[in-house]
Amino acid sequence: MEHKQSIQELTLEEVMGDRFGRYSKYIIQERALPDIRDGLKPVQRRILFAMNKDGNTFEKAFRKSAKSVGNIMGNYHPHGDSSIYEAMVRMSQDWKLREVLIEMHGNNGSMDGDPPAAMRYTEARLAKLSGELLSDIEKETVDLVWNFDDTEKEPTVLPAKYPNLLVNGSTGISAGYATEIPTHNLAEVIDGTIHLIDHPQASLEKIMEYIPGPDFPTGGILQGKEEIRKAYETGRGKVILRSVTAIEDIKGGKQQLVITEIPYEVNKANLVKKMDEIRLNKKIDGIAEVRDESDRTGLRIVVELKKEANAEGILNYFFKNTELQINYNFNMVAIADLRPEQVGLLRILKSYIQHREEVVLRRSRFELAKAQKRQHIVEGLMKALSILDEVIATIRGSKDKKDAKNNLVVQLGFTEEQAEAIVNLQLYRLTNTDITALQAEAEELAATVTELNKILSDSSELKKVIKQELREIKKQYGNPRLTKIEDEITEIKIETEVLVAQEDVVVSVTRDGYLKRSSLRSYQASKPEELGMKDGDLVLFTQQVNTLDHLLLVTNKGNVIYRPVHELPDLKWKDMGEHISQTMMNFGIEESILQVFSYKELDPTKNFVLLTKNGLIKQTKMTEFEPWRTYKSRPMTGIKLKDETDEVLAVALVPETNDLDIFLVSHRGFGLRYPLAEVPVVGPKAAGVKSINLKDGDFVINGLLVLAQGDTPIVIVTQRGAVKRMLAQELNQLGRAKRGLMVLRELKKNPHRVLYMGLGDNRTLILQNQKGQQVEINTDNYPIGERTSNGSFAIDEKAGGTLIAVREVVDPSLPENETVL
Repeated sequence: MEHKQSIQELTLEEVMGDRFGRYSKYIIQERALPDIRDGLKPVQRRILFAMNKDGNTFEKAFRKSAKSVGNIMGNYHPHGDSSIYEAMVRMSQDWKLREVLIEMHGNNGSMDGDPPAAMRYTEARLAKLSGELLSDIEKETVDLVWNFDDTEKEPTVLPAKYPNLLVNGSTGISAGYATEIPTHNLAEVIDGTIHLIDHPQASLEKIMEYIPGPDFPTGGILQGKEEIRKAYETGRGKVILRSVTAIEDIKGGKQQLVITEIPYEVNKANLVKKMDEIRLNKKIDGIAEVRDESDRTGLRIVVELKKEANAEGILNYFFKNTELQINYNFNMVAIADLRPEQVGLLRILKSYIQHREEVVLRRSRFELAKAQKRQHIVEGLMKALSILDEVIATIRGSKDKKDAKNNLVVQLGFTEEQAEAIVNLQLYRLTNTDITALQAEAEELAATVTELNKILSDSSELKKVIKQELREIKKQYGNPRLTKIEDEITEIKIETEVLVAQEDVVVSVTRDGYLKRSSLRSYQASKPEELGMKDGDLVLFTQQVNTLDHLLLVTNKGNVIYRPVHELPDLKWKDMGEHISQTMMNFGIEESILQVFSYKELDPTKNFVLLTKNGLIKQTKMTEFEPWRTYKSRPMTGIKLKDETDEVLAVALVPETNDLDIFLVSHRGFGLRYPLAEVPVVGPKAAGVKSINLKDGDFVINGLLVLAQGDTPIVIVTQRGAVKRMLAQELNQLGRAKRGLMVLRELKKNPHRVLYMGLGDNRTLILQNQKGQQVEINTDNYPIGERTSNGSFAIDEKAGGTLIAVREVVDPSLPENETVL
């Protein structure tokens, strides 16, 4: 029964919440985030403290890293040796820290992300600057706490003679918090700190005159002064960090890009690899070779260009698509008063100054107590020398050391401490000359005590000391800035010309949606009709264009697809091409390409004319189809189809200043002609207006753009296999949305219905009936007849049934097919 009472019943939520809360607190405070005062994480502080305690300092010989790691792990940091060694190595890497805190002999890694040698091979010692972080630690300047097994004391923070958090920055991820504090220039930070000590109310702008921005060990160019200010104000901000580059001329009239500094924490090997992949994958043309020429004298990456290559453009492409330029995100989080806090520049400096004031006060108290203690003993020694004979007589008459001390106190009036010093005095010190040395020491101690009392009682004196020490650090360790700061962020504009190798190619597009471009060589090596195609597919478009040109493809569902020619797959003329659905997300099964337009630049003086089966028509400016962001995977609406059954029949691109007429024919044989000017120009998402007034069950077969004055022969084919030609201008010009006039004579029995209507001058048509029989006809073999004639039969309807399809034979050879409706 006893046992049961010690069992607690808790919900999982409570247990998890409590334990995870404790664990998070531990991670945040004791592992991943730096302290705002000395800028160190616990593991770093323990490394520095332990190495200092073992005498592994800058003026002594290097010592095996494994020995230091063992001591740190055994005494202060009960974690894996790898985590300690990795932290130690990072503190020795001059491309990670602005001022290294540990000197290491042997392989300590590289900018290429190479791993350091194992700790049994490398040797390390503290750097001289680390001594400044630790100086005065023995003078009770900081709180010491017991280590994990209560055998040793370790500091909670280091005295830190300079603002290390800003100088070396910090990066870490903990539970719920991450931190990213950039490195800064030691001299600048000290200047800013000194100004803030003198002017505690100074504005951020004023301090930024001293500390204009981060200073990375890897140099580079930092852009965005306003962004830096924001980051310094709030602790968060995004700036642009770019490489230092130059364009050099080399022999043979060629150029090369030379990179001498890369952004902070960018892996050089990966960067070079990525740049070389761009060359290999021919993402851009004009790169001959990418080489890493870095050696012990410095970093140097060379990109050799081909002749005539656009160096500026290629460099811009690299800036945009590789880590040659990065976004550096400030996220300044540090532990202040035992809790994580997002801090700005002023907050960091003020916390540091406050810390330093406390350290100097504690040091002064310690030194004062020590000086006063010594002062007391010196007084006693001087008194003893003045009555030496009595002192000697007293000691000689005593039984032992304890008795002698007692007698000195009782008989001659010395204090306990003075008596102890006297009995421990060596005989040679009794010479006459020693009194002067003691007098000198007494004077010196008096001065020290006065000085220390002044520091302890007067805050301006305290500030003076702090400033003096900061100036000394600056004088000894200050060095020029490495990162250049530019006020404005340069926008990267990439001209397509740079990305694309200019080349004339032949593009082919089929009705079912297969696209490709072929080199002129591949096209010329094949016959035009050998174009690779699926059975039953039709070629819609073959044209010689340039890789810098663009295509707009209009589908029967009213969608417009944009493709730059250089993005089309480069295939042989005999290959089938890539289907549009491989990149287009929602290309319907029933959808097909209706018309293709190629252009160099969108023309503001041209309009698209779109016509649908259910009798709608519209015009839309070409410039409305400016390439959109998601063009690769999504089409743009060219006309809104209100009904599932509706589809686009015809598209044309016409100059605004045309005097063309639109000529329509419906299934039941109604024809209508009116000026295109009657069709309003509307936006791409509009559905258009009525083109013709259709009877119930009737629908438009096709529409053409014809001359208002002149003769345009058109051909009509009916479901009964009759072919007739007439002039479009036979129909008088009427208005938009009228019913129109009959273009066939209506029969009571088995009337003709229009199956096909198109231009009728020298066209080859293939007619196919229900039985699958095909007849090829040339339109010129049919005379131009009256409006009311029903033409003549081209195929026997009794033998093979009605016609089901009529298609025009398009010649796949260049030049381009007509883009008339």
